[in-house]
Amino acid sequence: MLSEGNRDMEQKLKIALLVIADLFVLTISPWIALYIRLEGNTNDPFFSVMKVTLPAMVGMAMVIFYCFGLYKRLWRYASVNEAFAILTALAANMAMNMLYLHMIGNHLPYSLHVINFLLLLVLVGGVRFCVRIAHYFRKQREKKKATNVLILGAGDAGAMIAREIQQRYHGDKNLVGFIDDAQYKRNQRLFGVRVLGTRAQLAEIVTSNQVDEIIIAMPSVNGTMLRNVIRDCRETKCNVKIIPGLYELIDGKVSMQELRNVDLEDLLRRDPVRLDLEQIEACLKGKRVFVTGAGGSIGSELCRQIVKMEPDQLILFGKGENSIYEIHQELRGKHPSIAIYPVIGDVRDSSALDTTFSDYRPQVVFHAAAHKHVPLMEAQPAEAVKNNIFGTKNVAEAADRFGSEIFVMISTDKAVNPTSVMGATKRVAELIIQGMNAISQTKFVAVRFGNVLGSRGSVIPLFKKQIAQGGPITITHPDMKRYFMTIPEATQLVLQAGAMAQGGEVFVLDMGEPVNIKDMACDLIELSGLEPHKDIEIKYTGLRPGEKLYEELMTEEEGTSSTRHNKIFIANLKEIEKEKLVSGLQRLKLATSVEKTLEAISELVLTYDGFRRKDS
Repeated sequence: MLSEGNRDMEQKLKIALLVIADLFVLTISPWIALYIRLEGNTNDPFFSVMKVTLPAMVGMAMVIFYCFGLYKRLWRYASVNEAFAILTALAANMAMNMLYLHMIGNHLPYSLHVINFLLLLVLVGGVRFCVRIAHYFRKQREKKKATNVLILGAGDAGAMIAREIQQRYHGDKNLVGFIDDAQYKRNQRLFGVRVLGTRAQLAEIVTSNQVDEIIIAMPSVNGTMLRNVIRDCRETKCNVKIIPGLYELIDGKVSMQELRNVDLEDLLRRDPVRLDLEQIEACLKGKRVFVTGAGGSIGSELCRQIVKMEPDQLILFGKGENSIYEIHQELRGKHPSIAIYPVIGDVRDSSALDTTFSDYRPQVVFHAAAHKHVPLMEAQPAEAVKNNIFGTKNVAEAADRFGSEIFVMISTDKAVNPTSVMGATKRVAELIIQGMNAISQTKFVAVRFGNVLGSRGSVIPLFKKQIAQGGPITITHPDMKRYFMTIPEATQLVLQAGAMAQGGEVFVLDMGEPVNIKDMACDLIELSGLEPHKDIEIKYTGLRPGEKLYEELMTEEEGTSSTRHNKIFIANLKEIEKEKLVSGLQRLKLATSVEKTLEAISELVLTYDGFRRKDS
């Protein structure tokens, strides 16, 4: 690859050669035109006039060429615009020549100027056309060394990728064609490249065109179809790249930088969710927005989505110094016009929260800070209580005291019929939110969803690490199933639910169908180019304390009510009596042992049997 300095030198050399070529053409063309006009009579007096006037005419032509930008264009990409520039420059040159000869009192035949104009059109245009031809043959030579690329999907996303390959990556990638199942696109061309056939002909097309790499440009296709497409592509043994789904491309922009290897998120992709962006903007635009746990997986993605809605201020609150620093640097670099403030603090510290709320007076609060690791919280229930219950209480009370408009708490499916300390503490946090809504002007709501793909501490990073180490992959039970969403999908629906809040709701997101963890592990092994049970062993370790085989998003007794959004529901939960909640929280606060802590939680969450289970 050439450096910037070398490229600049090369460009200056090309311009110099173009100037020399133009000087030569402008010098010989009038003589040829005159010779044609006078039918070879070189003794005619007009030849003497030409000798005297030609230097001035050549000089004027060079100035006109410069003024019309003929030396400031990339002629290897010449098109109609460049042809029009040449045409107008030569017309101006002819007019100036005639005016110049008239002013100095000399005369040349008018037909000479027309002949000269036509000759220059051929010669000046021809010189530049040769540049494009040379570039074309250079590209053809490079293509023989380049990676042969086939694009699956001749739609908008495929067209964007094709354009970028041809303009910026032609030396490295040779686009051989498209595949698309739409019959009307067969043999049509995009950027000069043909749609070669349908997915049923993939293997044949790959072989006949010696394809090295397949790019799947289908960001809106659902997971079932995408799984089949990926299976077909992998059977060809080509390198397979994919454009992320619409959740990751919320702005609709597609480029080569977004291409990545196929990942598990692609196999689990669901139908795109339609967002009411106007409603979300009305909730966030121009507002002061506060996010707890802003350095975590969910919190940081919430912040990325919130800044797109142009808030007045975004306050990033979290106790992890490095993670808050990283998300602050990222957002500040991408959105320099928005005031973004990093604050290091702990939701368990009510005085720090009061100071922050007093300083920034947030109007919208998203509470994403929580302890979420089930086994760790089973071993340390007091920590789960401090963070998930009293941390939530602290933030909620601060939002009430300082007049926030909306408070949205991130909850979990593990809060339904909880068998774990983590799930039970999140259910108590929901009760606190509902209780606060009854006495406050602030609208308090919670949003429940299941596991998030790729979040810190989730099963996917663990599986990937185990595969990288050569196995085995450890699964607690072969029948274990979990609900999964991608991080962008979950956070966008959280924003939508927050914008819909009337106060007191516990929103439940449509998580689709639960996924078998064993099947997910096998998919990950295959995506790594290995074979399950052969290259990578799968071991079953038994259910851990507090774990369920199947998670629930609601109990049968609760049920749900629909909302205006087809992916968001409201759980019909019974609210706890205020006195019982207050006394239960007081007991939790005064608990001095694990047993007393679990007993206090069990009295607040009647379906939680942790205390009885510990005793048995």
